[in-house]
Amino acid sequence: MALVRAASKVAANLQGDNEEQNVGIKLALRAMEAPLRQIVTNAGEEASVVASAVKAGEGNFGYNASTEQYGDMLEMGILDPTKVTRSALQFAASVAGLMITTECMVTELPKEEKQILVPEWAAWVVWAE
Repeated sequence: MALVRAASKVAANLQGDNEEQNVGIKLALRAMEAPLRQIVTNAGEEASVVASAVKAGEGNFGYNASTEQYGDMLEMGILDPTKVTRSALQFAASVAGLMITTECMVTELPKEEKQILVPEWAAWVVWAE
């Protein structure tokens, strides 16, 4: 919830010098909602609905994914570790900056695993034994 609250505060006052910067700001603000959206999706709920409700709330208002209820996060016993959240955002920004200024990135390609094809009748032989 800390990222969602921070994004809503920043969105009101932040304006880029050009359209490209404004697009980057919008992307960063959208990315700040991603952890909440993933938690809600994992809980089997509609992420857009919950994100809108949380953004409309103020203070400690948030969503408890385990009980599927909205309310005061402190009263529900849910704490958002702000230091971890801040560090994650700083590291993400650092990596994004590195990717923007780097001309080349190196990554490992996923290894192709060879599948052993077993004839259909072989499965029946195993079951028959």
